[in-house]
Amino acid sequence: MKKVTAFAPATVANVSCGFDILGFAVEELGDKVAVSLSDEPGVRVVKIEGDGGRLPYETDKNTCSVAVKAFIEEIGYKGGLEIELFKGLPLGSGMGSSAASSVAALEAANQLLGNPLEKKALLPFAMKAEGVACGAEHADNVAPSLLGGFVLIRSYKPLDVTKLHVPPGLYCTLVHPHLELNTADSRSVLRQQVPLKDAIIQSGNIAGLVAGLFQEDMGLISRSLQDVIAEPSRSVLIPGFDEIKKSVKSVGALGAGISGSGPTTFILSPSREVAERASEICQEVFNKIGLEVDLYVSAVNVKGTYVINKA
Repeated sequence: MKKVTAFAPATVANVSCGFDILGFAVEELGDKVAVSLSDEPGVRVVKIEGDGGRLPYETDKNTCSVAVKAFIEEIGYKGGLEIELFKGLPLGSGMGSSAASSVAALEAANQLLGNPLEKKALLPFAMKAEGVACGAEHADNVAPSLLGGFVLIRSYKPLDVTKLHVPPGLYCTLVHPHLELNTADSRSVLRQQVPLKDAIIQSGNIAGLVAGLFQEDMGLISRSLQDVIAEPSRSVLIPGFDEIKKSVKSVGALGAGISGSGPTTFILSPSREVAERASEICQEVFNKIGLEVDLYVSAVNVKGTYVINKA
């Protein structure tokens, strides 16, 4: 093999109550990255498409090259690699755009070099790239993009990540208004201290959501989709959020929240039919606002990143 191309999916981070510790992957939406062997030592980004010319080619600034450089240093590879990035996700969307790029690059590089590490072991390198992208080495986007499904980060030091059960029939609607929120800016509005009563509420919702997933209890999942820590500060930055959150419950959706740092809103539903109806409601909301919006309906992706071509 001289070239491997991989796909990594978009993700929903936080899932309302799980700030920086919960996330899940969606289907179809995502980034593709091709990694090729090169006679020239080192890692280079040689092509970027779909970014409108905004992403850097510098290896210490591009999430693909940052992740791959950390990976080859770990395994002791001294040769050369060239990276081509094909963006399928909008920047600053709250759908794990930077994470999908680095994860796809790692999957392609790992396969190209003979699979020296298992998939889960690639996670720290993707987290390093997140630190470059937004200033925080969080895993709630990169972990589900890498592993698929719902993922819980129990601890960061030491890193302790586990996949959760995905109830059959669980669907997600993603609502992406045509505006951009920088992750670092969105994190800056958060409170640095949390009252004890809010910590207790949030802990109960996290536990309830995890239990609801394993028990396939849609009612418990619905009751647990509440965030009293990040959402109150961030929701004011997202047009239509409050109306969407109230309206989708009327058609049977389990609940809604901010995807990552926004501006995308996610809605969880117990079936595709409900997810489609929720999508229609969201379109009506944004028609009234006068803001263009992209709507996606997807099952939860339990596969994570994967190779799509080897040459």
